[in-house]
Amino acid sequence: MDSTPSYRRVGIIGSGRVAAAMAMALQTHIAAPLLVWGRDPARRDALVATVPGSSAAPDWATVAQQCDLILIAVSDDAIAGVVTDLAACLPDGVTPFILHLSGRSGAALLRPLQQRGALTAAVHPAMTFTGNPAQEVARMMGATFVITADDAPAIAAARALVALLGGVAEQVGEGQRALYHAALCHAANHLVTLIAGSREALTAAGIGDPAALLGPLVRAALDNSLDRGMAALSGPLLRGDMDTIGRHLAALCADQPHLLPAYRAMAGATLDAMEKHGQSVSPSLRTMLD
Repeated sequence: MDSTPSYRRVGIIGSGRVAAAMAMALQTHIAAPLLVWGRDPARRDALVATVPGSSAAPDWATVAQQCDLILIAVSDDAIAGVVTDLAACLPDGVTPFILHLSGRSGAALLRPLQQRGALTAAVHPAMTFTGNPAQEVARMMGATFVITADDAPAIAAARALVALLGGVAEQVGEGQRALYHAALCHAANHLVTLIAGSREALTAAGIGDPAALLGPLVRAALDNSLDRGMAALSGPLLRGDMDTIGRHLAALCADQPHLLPAYRAMAGATLDAMEKHGQSVSPSLRTMLD
């Protein structure tokens, strides 16, 4: 096996959850200590303390001048400012690979760096980061990373990085990046809200361990949905069981009224999807849910 480091030096701009996971994942693939820069010195130093072989960068220029791979791991709204500051520090005649890890934005945001000679790409790991870097490094093995880039060399560099992390590379065009990110948030973020609401309702119904009750049911529904799409649907909406749905609405209204808007919205969306797939939907059922 080739033990030659993949990069001379890696710089990470940011000190949050994604930055920590990426730092830990890349630390063994570089020749020189990994550099971390962040606007909050306390958070930056805390990240450095958790990742052996890393050190705090004193300023932008150090990262720009010493690193051949630079990861921008900051909030979506902060990326443009980071790009402007980093471009001003990038030495002439160098061609680092610089990427951001946001799902929302594509590679166009990095154009000032591209104009200074850098290879640039958006590389988004399609997974959640909850603050356990070691666990998240393991989860990146086999996870999908979605790449948006302007040219073949940048795409090749992004694919090589994804392969190094043990991931699977997909590509999305610049114009489809927002749609891609909306789909992820709809699935992952709204799922959290959905499950949290169900747990609350089960607790109110007297269930001692809502998570244990929901786990097998929800995991089976998730697996079936990933495998079969809307063909995995079961339950009273599919059967057109108005009495059952009416009882649900009455119970939620009486005991968990804050869940009613989400229940109605998801039920309505389910009926829309059923019709789209050629199933008949009772107008009376729609009226009940409106």
